[in-house]
Amino acid sequence: MARPRQFDEQDALTAATELFWRRGYHATSVRDLGEELKLTPSSLYRTFTDKHTLFLRALDHYRATESTQAQRRLDASDRAVREVLREWMLWLVTCPAADESGRGCFVVNTATELGTTDAQVQERTEAAFAVTRQVLHAVLAKGRERGELSTDLDIDAAVESLFTTVLGLRVRERAGHDLDRLTTAIDFAVRALGDEPTQLA
Repeated sequence: MARPRQFDEQDALTAATELFWRRGYHATSVRDLGEELKLTPSSLYRTFTDKHTLFLRALDHYRATESTQAQRRLDASDRAVREVLREWMLWLVTCPAADESGRGCFVVNTATELGTTDAQVQERTEAAFAVTRQVLHAVLAKGRERGELSTDLDIDAAVESLFTTVLGLRVRERAGHDLDRLTTAIDFAVRALGDEPTQLA
């Protein structure tokens, strides 16, 4: 009879995600993972195969969690689109606890660290970016449909502009830039969507 595992695999995956998020892929060793997950090398390899496989699973775990949060925070069903966008972008740069500031976004960190050198990683980062673009497109389309945004607004271009702003915000948050400056950038990005159309009587 096989011996039952003496740990919760999901808890171990969450811990690995946190470690990779803090340190990055290259700076995290198998020994670091073993100490963080409280696993011997043999147990770690038996469960997760190798460091790269565990990293991919950690990235998937983070993406699933982040996507759920983003979709919830970008729900504009009963709130003004500009307000939703502004609050979401502010949350992106203020959500870490005080002792966890400067971590940025795991996906963005990974994209900047590994770039196009790892096809499996790139596939995941690009998929995550595509989800962000899709959610932004849906929010802007809803705003235009409800008359909050001009019918002349180029939604595709606006999505690319906002998406680029978001990536920049995540990098600057990781670099420890002043929140007031980041807020200035956020407010400018929202204003760039144009004035709200005048409602005819």
